[in-house]
Amino acid sequence: MIEFAAPLFLLLLPLPLLAARLLPPKSVHGAALAVPDGVGQGLLDRAAPTGAAARAQRLLPWIIWALVLLALAGPRQILPVPALKVSGRDLAIALDLSGSMVRDDFFLDGRQVTRMEAVQSVGAAFARRRAGDRVALIVFGSEAYYAAPFSFDTEAIARQIETAEIGISGRATNISDGLGLALKRLEKSEAASKVVILLSDGVNNMGATNPRGVAGLAAEMGVRVHTIALGPKDLQTAEEGERGVVDAATLQAISDLSGGTSFRVRTTEDLVAVTEALDRLEATDSDGLAAEVFREFWTWPAALAGLLCLGLAWRPEP
Repeated sequence: MIEFAAPLFLLLLPLPLLAARLLPPKSVHGAALAVPDGVGQGLLDRAAPTGAAARAQRLLPWIIWALVLLALAGPRQILPVPALKVSGRDLAIALDLSGSMVRDDFFLDGRQVTRMEAVQSVGAAFARRRAGDRVALIVFGSEAYYAAPFSFDTEAIARQIETAEIGISGRATNISDGLGLALKRLEKSEAASKVVILLSDGVNNMGATNPRGVAGLAAEMGVRVHTIALGPKDLQTAEEGERGVVDAATLQAISDLSGGTSFRVRTTEDLVAVTEALDRLEATDSDGLAAEVFREFWTWPAALAGLLCLGLAWRPEP
């Protein structure tokens, strides 16, 4: 169905007729120019066409005026657009990019992959399913960085996860700063629900703040922190001095203190199951915001009016 953005412009259609009827005729005074009869007749023939050409010349200005008003009125058509699901949740993903993420002790589609590759594949799919959430990405190693701001564009967040590189934030594991930066970004959030998903495969070995202390701050702010302890072995069960182990107990304490849930991931299958569990814990089904998207048609009458103006100005040679 066609509608008009500014239909009041159509009320101006009879304006030229009213002007011609109501305004007094303009008197023209000027000097006369004497020319030979042949030249004068030629000028009269070109200036005053007769027959069909004369009728067309009188009709063209009216058509142009109507087309200009039609373009100004803004004919358009509403396109059917599904409403965007809005959950009222701000969700920050804090991703560990420390050096231990390069270990190739995971399997994906039957092939051996690094921890990072497994997280990128499963994590990007998880981000794409968060339609309705405002999602942000924080990466941390020795330092924490804001990789992507809060956005409803979950596809952009997923691409950021897929292109993240180990070592870009240093090769140590600074869980405290990673979680702290996520909380800092959530500090001014007005969302009804604030969530951090913190994934780490190591032991906090950088920063001056204790992760449990940061978790206490999250609890005060009303932010739930779900933690994912990634890796086949954890600090509590590994042999002394063994490298590449995760501090599952600290991550468990972070989630407990903040009212979140902790997950233990040893395989890619575990990681997939965790993302599905998070989908259930932080469901996105909700009413959406209605959006109106229009297909505009004003360019067609505007272009036709321009062409007719050219035709009105053109005069054929006698």
